[in-house]
Amino acid sequence: QVQLVESGGGLVQPGGSLRLSCAASEYIYGSMGWFRQAPGKEREGVAAIDSDGSTSYADSVKGRFTISKEYAKNSLYLQMNNLKAEDTAMYYCAARRFRRVSRPLEIYEYIRWGQGTQVTVSS
Repeated sequence: QVQLVESGGGLVQPGGSLRLSCAASEYIYGSMGWFRQAPGKEREGVAAIDSDGSTSYADSVKGRFTISKEYAKNSLYLQMNNLKAEDTAMYYCAARRFRRVSRPLEIYEYIRWGQGTQVTVSS
């Protein structure tokens, strides 16, 4: 089974930036995505990328977050700029190894999940 390991979370001030990374133990041929879950809230899709490089973003992060994938390293990234307090959450990496999903920001589309990395935006 493919393993996903996130890193790069931390404490940052409002307006700051962070770059999250997700290392996959095996090559992902399908879709990958970033999700987040804040305390007391449901997990939600943040950004996703398909095997052809097409991307999807939640409205709340458009223009601030950028998802990218480095195929040679089996790695997924999320560059987060102009962070806001409402971006505070546990961020999870997800993958569907052999399939391109039809709804890339929906939780049920993904089978493999990482353990998460905490992002806290606070002054």
